[in-house]
Formats: sequence, C-alpha cells, structure tokens
Amino acid sequence: MNYVSPWMDADLEGFRDAVKRFVDAEIVPHNERWRKQQHVDRDTWNKAGEMGILLADIPEEYGGSGGTFAHQAIVFEELSFSGDTAFGIHVHAIVAHYLLNQGTEEQKRTYLPKLASGEMVAAIAMTEPGAGSDLKGIRTTAKLEGDHYVLHGSKTFISNGYLADLILVVAKTDPEAGSKGISLMLLETKNCGDGFRVGRILEKVGQKGQDTCELFFDGARVPRENVLGGVEGKGFVQLMTELPYERVIVGIAGVAAIEKALALTIEHTKERKAFGQALIELQNTRFVLAEIKTEATVARTFIDRCIVDMLEGRMDTELASMAKYWITDLQCKVVDQCVQLFGGYGYMLEYPIAQLYVDARVQRIYGGANEIMKEIISRSL
Repeated sequence: MNYVSPWMDADLEGFRDAVKRFVDAEIVPHNERWRKQQHVDRDTWNKAGEMGILLADIPEEYGGSGGTFAHQAIVFEELSFSGDTAFGIHVHAIVAHYLLNQGTEEQKRTYLPKLASGEMVAAIAMTEPGAGSDLKGIRTTAKLEGDHYVLHGSKTFISNGYLADLILVVAKTDPEAGSKGISLMLLETKNCGDGFRVGRILEKVGQKGQDTCELFFDGARVPRENVLGGVEGKGFVQLMTELPYERVIVGIAGVAAIEKALALTIEHTKERKAFGQALIELQNTRFVLAEIKTEATVARTFIDRCIVDMLEGRMDTELASMAKYWITDLQCKVVDQCVQLFGGYGYMLEYPIAQLYVDARVQRIYGGANEIMKEIISRSL
C-alpha cells in the first residue's frame, strides 16, 4: 500500500527531505545528552532558525518562512518520527500563532522575527499547581500600576521554561470578572525585573530532554502595551480560538510516533527468533501487527483530514479535540503492544521503542487532558 497524503506535493517532499537531514544531523545525535542535561543546547534554536523551520507557516513579512500549515506539520512529523521529544518547537510555534492571530501589529513585528530566527525562545504559561485544564481556575494576577502590569503567582509544567526569552502568561487582570477577566501577557524574561524566577527543571517520567519548569512571579513587570492584542479581558476567547492549533499538533506527533513504533517492531520481529523461527512468522505476532497497521492507517487518514481542514481554514474545536484524544489514546495503546513484542528488550531504554513508551504517556495529558476533550465533544451531541 503506497498511500500518499492528499496535502503532499513535490515541493513539500523536497522540504521534508531537507527537514529530515537537519533532524538527523542536529537533533538525533544529541538526544541522549539532552536527556541527561534536561534541555536542548541553546544554539540548536539558532540553527533551526537559520534553517527556516521554527516558524515555517508564518508569513515572510513577519520573519517567518512563508509556508503553510503543511510545512509546519512536516517539521512536527519528522521530529516525532525521529523519536525526539526534547526540542520544544511545538510550544514555540503555538506562541507564534497567538501573536499572528491575536497580537497587535506592533507585537507581531516586534516578536515574530525574533522567534523565527531563534533569537528568542517562546513558552506559554497556563498550568498552575492548583489549575490545569480548567483555565478559569487560574490564580496568577496582573495588576496595572502606571505603565506596567505587576504579576504575582506561579506556574508549573512549563515547556521551554528554562530557556524561554518570551513567555505568554495567562493571568487575571480582573479577578472578579470570571473568564472575562483573563488576559494574556507577553513577558520578556530578561526585561521584567527581579520579580521573575525560573524554578527547577522538573524530573519527568519521559521527555526528559524537554526543559519543563516551574515559574514564579513575585512582582514581575510587563509593559502595558504587552497585553496580547492590546486589550484586557480577551484572554479566554484568545485561548479558545488558538487551542485547536495546539491539539492538531499533538495529534500529528502522535500519528508519527505510531508509525515509528510500527516500523521498529516489524523490523525487530523479522530479526528476532523464538521457537526456531522469526517472531513475525508466529500467528499472534502477525495478527497484532496487522491490527496496528490498520489502526495506524486509520489514524493517518484522520490526521490528514485534519491537516487539510487546517490548510483550508475550517478546523473547529470539536474535530481538534477528537484528533487530540483519540490519536493519543491510540498512541499509548500501540506503543505498549509494540513493547510487548520486543520482550525484555522493550523495557531497556537503549532501545528506541522503550523511549517511545515513556515519552508517549503525557500526550494524553497536555494540550488539555483527554477527559476534557471528551467533554468538549459531548457538548455538540
């Protein structure tokens, strides 16, 4: 079966080849070291910026590469298929889209070129110790004092938190106004005073090369003009508008990981012998792999539909939630089945399948827990 995604063409294939070469040369060789140091090398961001893959789908007038969502999807696919979960380009691209779609013209021209080049690394600070998927429950505040907002509160599980130069902070500018009192603040980590502190890099089950941190705001200062979009109280609507982009990205990474796990397991079962024959010659092995291949094909055609919808501007919250929850549930199931076919070797981290296993679990949590995705879908019933 030689399936070709309907959104692919010759130019995109050339772009994929270039991205794959970059990933093979600049990402894969360093993954083990990055897991030990708990973050990628800072100059990797600059190299990726020079390559033009950080903001592949941002217009050239703002410093991006001027491609489409298809170009950015290829970047996410190649990173995931390589087994990388350290390079936090996904969050970086998400923040760029908040700026592109929700920012003022001045905000776009100030920050997007720096994000595209790698001069600045971006993070988004939503989750708090007491508030995860329920964004209305956040307690971080931003109070206007003169020409600056003063932030108080804390965030946790913040991807890119250690290296971030620009953080999109979800805060309450009017604590009494509920969801209408939430605003998004553009905080520059090097220009916000002494009231900002990066906590420890958190010790996670998987994705150990990703610099996931705690952040603390104790009087951090953000210029008045750095409210995203220039108007207070729009944060909740901005979040709801942009979250489908993030959830489709999670689905794209999930499908690529499924395809990688299947490829690794087919190769292993052809080489590994049991009872005097290759594992793949045993009926149980063939049936399990046949099921996985079928599920991988269904997932691929589903995510391709989502990518086409993104390209044509018709992606909605419901479909993005379906993609995020169903694909990540499937990813964890498939990788677990593949580990089983590797036997004891599947439990050894020196084998890529084991790394896929520990890195997969959080996919069902971040970007909105899968239970929240089901709640969103159920509202359309």
